[in-house]
Amino acid sequence: MAIAEKTTITAFELKQMLDTGGDFALLDVRNDDEFSRWCIEGRHKPLTVHIPYFAFIEDPEGSVAEVERQVPKDKFVVAVCAKGDSSAWVADEFLRPQGYHIANLEGGMIAWGSYYDAYEVPESANDMVKIVQLERTSRGCLHYIVNYDGDKAIVIDPPRHFERVLEITQERGWHITHIFDTHAHADHISGGQKLSKLIGAPYYLHPYDAIHPIDVLPATIDFEWLKEGMTFQLGEANLKVLHIPGHTLGNIAYLLEGKNRYLFSGDSIFIVSIARPDLGGRGETWSPMWYDTLTQKLLTLPDDVLVLPGHFSKHSEARKDKVFAATLGQLKQSNEDLRKVMMSSKDEFVAWILSSLPEFPPQYVDIKRVNAGLLQPDEEKANELELGKNICALASAYK
Repeated sequence: MAIAEKTTITAFELKQMLDTGGDFALLDVRNDDEFSRWCIEGRHKPLTVHIPYFAFIEDPEGSVAEVERQVPKDKFVVAVCAKGDSSAWVADEFLRPQGYHIANLEGGMIAWGSYYDAYEVPESANDMVKIVQLERTSRGCLHYIVNYDGDKAIVIDPPRHFERVLEITQERGWHITHIFDTHAHADHISGGQKLSKLIGAPYYLHPYDAIHPIDVLPATIDFEWLKEGMTFQLGEANLKVLHIPGHTLGNIAYLLEGKNRYLFSGDSIFIVSIARPDLGGRGETWSPMWYDTLTQKLLTLPDDVLVLPGHFSKHSEARKDKVFAATLGQLKQSNEDLRKVMMSSKDEFVAWILSSLPEFPPQYVDIKRVNAGLLQPDEEKANELELGKNICALASAYK
């Protein structure tokens, strides 16, 4: 059955429509606050209409008339709410009887928030490693699987929903040997420790990030220590640990050297911006250190290193092959925030970056507690904490 003939669609089908630029409209019936914090986005932007669910209850005729004013009846409509129930009711009770061909998003925004796409990084196709980039479409998070030595693999920045990681590795006959986080994340819950316990592979983190920066309490999780200069042998390739403090005190980038060189930059250098230094509550203290890291360590790497970031801000940052990546040399030319770093003194950088910070999402403090093992949320609370896009870059990335 064609998507345009369905009464329900999955997150996968919606992602396909957003990728290909299908002619459809989105009707989002969540409340104003939820919609303003987080809405469905993709490589193509469909007509999006926001009319809260309660408006259909209080003024059904007026709400239907507003839909009719904005959306032609010959346009396919996808209805969206938090969990899929309210939007299904609006579609069934009000819009389908008026002649609209409307499909409900199964599972709502919760399903959308846990959907991942996976793309192979083509630069690694003929290398001694194979790299798979996982894209968490709704939040702008990027995760990585690196295959080496035939049937072995490592995972970098594993997501909370690590089922997709296991699905990919099992389909390809890969055995996970190591699990790495680049840092103690603030925007999303890491799957590192749980995945480690499930499959028995060691989980690695820098010890500085095993202390909650705001509570100043030690983590209760089990992990192996990372430090500057450590090297992991991945078959014929080497994975080098670079300690890059600034976004967090224990922030790490991983330099993978095979036939080509790849930098898993985590939250440091992004495609259009750089990481913010304030999510530990110490922006003024960490900003000078972040400048030193950028100018003395990251920007001195070879220009041909392929940067594979931990986040994206907009889907337009992806290449035509849908992979989020660029060489360091390219980013020195195209990334305006990175260029600002290159042209600034330390004092100028500190003043600039502290004036360039977006909002500090309050839930980020709790997410750091979860990642340190200091808070144990149930599934509903975990979904609530992860609502919305990541805001780990500077404000310019979200304009």
